[in-house]
Amino acid sequence: MSKKRALLSVSDKAGIVEFATLLADLGYELISTGGTKKAIFDAGIPVKDISEITEFPEMMDGRVKTLHPKVHGGLLSIRGNADHTKAMIDNGIEYIDLVCVNLYPFKETISKPGVTYQDAIENIDIGGPSMLRSAAKNHAFVTVVTDPLDYNVVIEEIKNNGDTTLETRKRLALKVFQTTAAYDALIADYFARTLGDVFPDKLTITFEKQQPLRYGENPHQEAAFYRTPLAESNALAFAQQLHGKELSYNNIQDANAAVNIMLEYSEPAVVAVKHMNPCGVGTGQDLFQAWTKAFEADPTSIFGGIIATNQTVDAKTAEEMGKIFLEVIIAPDFTEEARAILEAKKNIRLLANPAIQSEFDNAYTTTAVNGGLLLQTKDRGEINFADFDVVTERAPTEEEKEALVFAWKVVKHVKSNAIVVAKEGQTLGIGAGQMNRVGAARIALEQAGAKVEGNVMASDAFFPMSDTLELAAKAGIKAIIQPGGSIKDQDSIDVANKYGITMVFTKKRHFKH
Repeated sequence: MSKKRALLSVSDKAGIVEFATLLADLGYELISTGGTKKAIFDAGIPVKDISEITEFPEMMDGRVKTLHPKVHGGLLSIRGNADHTKAMIDNGIEYIDLVCVNLYPFKETISKPGVTYQDAIENIDIGGPSMLRSAAKNHAFVTVVTDPLDYNVVIEEIKNNGDTTLETRKRLALKVFQTTAAYDALIADYFARTLGDVFPDKLTITFEKQQPLRYGENPHQEAAFYRTPLAESNALAFAQQLHGKELSYNNIQDANAAVNIMLEYSEPAVVAVKHMNPCGVGTGQDLFQAWTKAFEADPTSIFGGIIATNQTVDAKTAEEMGKIFLEVIIAPDFTEEARAILEAKKNIRLLANPAIQSEFDNAYTTTAVNGGLLLQTKDRGEINFADFDVVTERAPTEEEKEALVFAWKVVKHVKSNAIVVAKEGQTLGIGAGQMNRVGAARIALEQAGAKVEGNVMASDAFFPMSDTLELAAKAGIKAIIQPGGSIKDQDSIDVANKYGITMVFTKKRHFKH
């Protein structure tokens, strides 16, 4: 049992022939399976088929080949343990000192358009995770490699020390359990989605590290950015950064908020965000008009803001954007001229995601709390004015309807308590995150100033008192949209009728904490 043996069986064959060559040069006897064995054999490297070790053929379309005591006994046996040694001798089992395995491409398979359920099932690896787990459990004696990036480290340590160090074997074992846990989580998630089980009894989710961050919300906090294994068309994590320094924790939070608001609109839209609240939203016939409206909505707060749009950024719009300091612009694309203009500002980050559009991939959002996780379905859905109730004597005009729907799409993304003052295609004032609704209204109305006259107001929840209505009426608001549902709704309706305001109840609130 003195000769070292390595078992190699990989789906990702990048670098495997070179790795096998170096192991053979270091005196390892190589064992392999299927396509991996063929690649090694074709390179002229001596290699044994797994069936020579198990004395069983691969069977059932390759489903059963490494699930055998001569494999797992060789991996799990504790060196120096008399009982284990006797069992190995009695059963003709030899040690396996190194395992190199990566798993069937389940993620890649289910990511393909039109993948069938059967294809997904056939790409669930059984033997691979079993070998990895056996080797990782016995890392005191066995080196286990699941990532091609670790090939060189393993080879160098064997060259220098005759074996890998225990510290390295521990680190590689950790990577194994992270890999198999993520793999199983992805399979469980696939089954849950297939069955429509949004809130399973056991929630298994996994994320992949996108990048480390310089710091978190504040410089003394550490942070990293993770993304879901499966691409979402509108997810910020899958955007390509074209220019600028690395994104910060706060940039990512704000950019994500901006994208979520922008996804409400199918027409050309521009959203400006500061501290996860919109400070200006504009829609128009083209990008330039939408940008102009978003900028004019709050030219003070937009400074240092995050911009999201659903249109390719052109040179004309880029010229205007470049006149102020912006942290991030995320868009489906940028023309060459626009990039040249914006990239003259070295600190601005430009993110391109061609898939940004009014689509929603994931069904739910997660929020971490101490010792737990909150899971909820996303606050999304079609907004149809025909579903709303006009509760006042005066019905809204068509122009007011458009403005109310526009404001309603914005207010759902503003931190509660939230009030939005707007006209069609443009926010005029936003009151966010106040402890009472009348306070939020005062902020929004003050920000809108003289532009309030004749325009609309949206509230993310009902008015518990009629004081907000009185404030809005005296400022010149002519149309209001709110969920309704207060025991004092009639007081608000009476005030609206008194001032000739039209008011619409949506019957759905949009708290955002």
